[in-house]
Amino acid sequence: MMGGYELFMTSAWLSVAILGLYLVYLPHIISTTGVSAPRALWSIALTLLLLFLLLANGFFRIVFTSTRLRLALRVLLICLWWCPVVNFFLLWRACALVKAEYRFDLAKQECNALRKENEVCATRYPILLVHGIFFRDWQLINYWGRIPKELTRNGAVLYYGEQQSSAAVAESAAELRDQIQKIIAETGCGKVNIIAHSKGGLDSRYAISHLGMDRYVASLTTINTPHRGCVFAQELMDRLPASLVRWIGIRYNAIFQKLGDLSPNFIAGVTDLRADACARFNEDTPDRPGILYQSVMSTMRKAGSAPFPLNLTYPLVKKYDREANDGLVTLSSAKWGDFLGNQTVSGRRGISHGDIIDLMREDIDGFDVREFYVSLVKDLKDRGY
Repeated sequence: MMGGYELFMTSAWLSVAILGLYLVYLPHIISTTGVSAPRALWSIALTLLLLFLLLANGFFRIVFTSTRLRLALRVLLICLWWCPVVNFFLLWRACALVKAEYRFDLAKQECNALRKENEVCATRYPILLVHGIFFRDWQLINYWGRIPKELTRNGAVLYYGEQQSSAAVAESAAELRDQIQKIIAETGCGKVNIIAHSKGGLDSRYAISHLGMDRYVASLTTINTPHRGCVFAQELMDRLPASLVRWIGIRYNAIFQKLGDLSPNFIAGVTDLRADACARFNEDTPDRPGILYQSVMSTMRKAGSAPFPLNLTYPLVKKYDREANDGLVTLSSAKWGDFLGNQTVSGRRGISHGDIIDLMREDIDGFDVREFYVSLVKDLKDRGY
């Protein structure tokens, strides 16, 4: 990325300088050297073409390697690079983000190098990352973004839940049970620390309380989990035609079967996130003694804080749940056990349901998601977990 930045800036300034020099001294060069005007112009054109190729090389390296350039800015850069004034502003913005990203990542590398020997994330028990609904955490794109690499770099031993993308809580919990038992059998670790996002927190609680996993779980940290359900999901399911809901479910199930799910069930997964369903779930699923239960939440500040579809669901949650939310889950719904606080940033940005797991691999001013998980796991280690 920085190679592209330096190549782009050098080529841009050289192009301006050479073009300016030729414009000023071209008549003098032609009159004193005897070079014909066409030949001189061809020389200028060839020089600028070579510089343009270098500039384009740097431009595309920036566009396709920077994590701070959001999709909208990338599209604008590619579509409007030829437009005077506008392209200057867009390129200036892109270069500023690239420099900030480089400084940020360089500081992070230095920090990790200094604490490498301490292995601050080397917990007593391995970490089991449990994904939420509508995703697979071991296929195509890692559900947890850059977080796993950061944790393992600092000594953590990680495993994934590997449950299906959408199913009833009880069914997903059974898959988690099998995964936990597999980890225990293969490693002899005795227990695991679960960090679960979204519906994964409910799946984990069910496995602990109903499937005998309390003997194998040392701690459960839920991230933006709707422990008290989603009122907006309940309202939508009640208001939308049943035929439409079934149609969506059929299409969803067909897609995720092709992606590897054995028996995905869209309707069952969403139904278990209703507020009334979660109220019954909480009555029937008490916490087990001897396990650390803690929770974390994040909130957006406006719909534009996140891309589709969270920019559409945020106002719906705001309307029906009447509370600060992350685009899907409200603040009060996410609190369970020891509440570690609400993660947000100053200004108009906020932290969405996807931001809290680094789904888009995006650095956010004021919130280092990778360092947040390092501190979370470090705290588990310091407390003997």
